[in-house]
Amino acid sequence: MVKVVVTGIGLISALGGSLEDSWQNLLAGKSGIQLHQPFPELTPLPLGLISQQPSELTTLTQMVVSSALQDSGLVSPLTDCAVVIGSSRSYQASWEMLARQMYEDAANLRVSSFGNWLDTLPQMNAITAARQIGASGIVLAPMAACATGIWAIAQAALLIQTGQCQQAIAGAVEAPITPLTLAGFQQMGALAKTGAYPFDLHREGLVLGEGAAVFVLESAELAKQRQAKVYGEILGFGLTNDAYHGVLPEPEGKSVIAAIKQCLERSCLSPADINYIHAHGTATQLNDQMESMVIQRLFPQRVAVSSTKGSSGHALGASGALGVAFSLMALKHQILPPCIGLQHPEFDIDLVTAARLSKIHQVLCLSFGFGGQNAAIALAR
Repeated sequence: MVKVVVTGIGLISALGGSLEDSWQNLLAGKSGIQLHQPFPELTPLPLGLISQQPSELTTLTQMVVSSALQDSGLVSPLTDCAVVIGSSRSYQASWEMLARQMYEDAANLRVSSFGNWLDTLPQMNAITAARQIGASGIVLAPMAACATGIWAIAQAALLIQTGQCQQAIAGAVEAPITPLTLAGFQQMGALAKTGAYPFDLHREGLVLGEGAAVFVLESAELAKQRQAKVYGEILGFGLTNDAYHGVLPEPEGKSVIAAIKQCLERSCLSPADINYIHAHGTATQLNDQMESMVIQRLFPQRVAVSSTKGSSGHALGASGALGVAFSLMALKHQILPPCIGLQHPEFDIDLVTAARLSKIHQVLCLSFGFGGQNAAIALAR
């Protein structure tokens, strides 16, 4: 089997404008979550904004792709490089603006002009990234709710493993702070009122955050040829679906367990080989409860666990990609990142509350999305 390694990372989050800034702020116990009121018609809410106003998807993608290329030492054009960049909300902000314009035009008896609305179709973000790097090969734009980021990386790894390409740019980008997204999550009762407190007894719900993480994946052979620095290896992944409910996780976590077991089996690992789990940890009642139960059942050796959503917010489709970036940094620096916002743990698992030096060889990163999408990926030094 072809070994797949990560040779470049681009990351932008509410924690910082680069991978290094975000990582240092995370280790220092800082949070990018603040009270904001980006839309006057909605009340102020805790949000993980990158700057003072909501970000624009295409701009965010271009910035993060450039960072990943720079970090890997590659220069475009990269003709044969595959592009797998996903998003859960994609261009929803643009669609909401178009809808608003349409209603205003109808009220004022004006003929609507939408410009080139084809540029806002969900797959266009991946195509724009392909144009940016001069790639003319495979372009994929996965959408799997909050499991999108890990799914994108898994798809790219599979393309390399099966010999369809030797190099891929993969990850996810999310700019989800829109009136409809906020109103929707609020109506569901899923939004926190003061902050994100994953696995805490007094957790209130999720805090929406913006974010983007994109990776350069290469066959180990190509990386060695060009003497690239390597963050880590992608060992394997597991992808399943609950087929249970539109938004609620299946209470017993059956298909989450199946995804993790599938991931470990493909990675030739046992649960005892995992030194750290980057949890999905949304700080909602049901997710944290189900995830803790699954971790307790599958990892009786009390593996170290943390969720970084208490510091970055929940970047929906990009959250798993952010998790993979922080997991690779944990492997590189041999430091476990803390679960910011956690003060009163509700569950009997080894939750990391402050940055901790540790021998880390293999890491598991988890993501779960609405509709019962489950993703697990295993990484190694």
